[in-house]
Amino acid sequence: MSFKTEVNRVRRRIMRSITKNVGSSYTEPQKGSLKIEDVKRVLIIRPNHRLGNQLLLTPLVQEVLNTFPNSEIDLFVKGGVAYPVFENYSRVSKIIQLPRKPFNNLFKYAKSWISVKSKSYDLVINGDKNSSSGRLLTNLAKAKLKIFGDVDLDIQKNFSDHMHISKYPIYNLRSNLKRLGFPENNKPLPLLDIKLSASEFEKGKVILDDIIKNHKKTICIYTNATGDKCYSETWWETFYERLKTEYPDFNIIEMLPIENISKINFKAPNFYSEDIREMAGIIKNTSIFIAADNGVMHLASAALTPCVGFFSVTDENIYAPYGNGSVALNTNHTNIDDWIKAVNGILHWHNYQK
Repeated sequence: MSFKTEVNRVRRRIMRSITKNVGSSYTEPQKGSLKIEDVKRVLIIRPNHRLGNQLLLTPLVQEVLNTFPNSEIDLFVKGGVAYPVFENYSRVSKIIQLPRKPFNNLFKYAKSWISVKSKSYDLVINGDKNSSSGRLLTNLAKAKLKIFGDVDLDIQKNFSDHMHISKYPIYNLRSNLKRLGFPENNKPLPLLDIKLSASEFEKGKVILDDIIKNHKKTICIYTNATGDKCYSETWWETFYERLKTEYPDFNIIEMLPIENISKINFKAPNFYSEDIREMAGIIKNTSIFIAADNGVMHLASAALTPCVGFFSVTDENIYAPYGNGSVALNTNHTNIDDWIKAVNGILHWHNYQK
């Protein structure tokens, strides 16, 4: 574990200890006093700048919009990546953006916090129960109903997937609403979804066709990741050679990161884009996306493309891609034969869906 990672871990633990009782004086509305049609102004708080964490927020946003048909949502986030992520969410009304480097932009940082109190909401949700700043902002906001994201033992008991960072806030919202007299909601949870348009899908197809120049189906790999999540060149080259052997009737292409790094030394046809919606449009036209745990893996999942996500240091129970046949594999406890078996399963699922 790096020094920076350890410092952040300690900082988060201290902040959680300080803020754990924030909201304890809040009194929720009386049962039956809040109606579905009356919830019109909603604030969701997720002050994190990473692409993956903004994409992992999309299921909660969909849940709110589906539950409250008259609602519009303001998002409190960090950085600018939320703008392209939620570009096609017509009922996301406003994005309140914290600067990524607050100490370089103290005025803007303070202004963003203060703006939370400038508007009254019907519902405010802390999008991550482990976010201390999320709890503080939820407490600061003016709202009829506030959901701080407290740990719920009934959720832990009843839902085996409650640890997932996208799923717990939805279970928590449903639990709170049920307690307030709203109808119980047992519908399937929304998936990550960047809501690609038909034109974005078609543009992605044109770009992909120019890369592969044939009519075979395509497997897309992404060999980069941050820090300890990144696998070695030897690991990826071994896996890539196995993919070529197992799937001769498929194209195998590599999506490159901004650093122009390839852990297979650029042996496969490759592409790069700085436009995350364009990236998603290309991935949407492939049969499967394979990567270590990172933001681009979640982008592929939000493009509704089946994913194989490899995990070795982060917890797949928290960050796994899900839906569309996707699987998460802990490489500490599986081997290359297991990985190929998982790919086979997804490709079989994909063909069945077609």
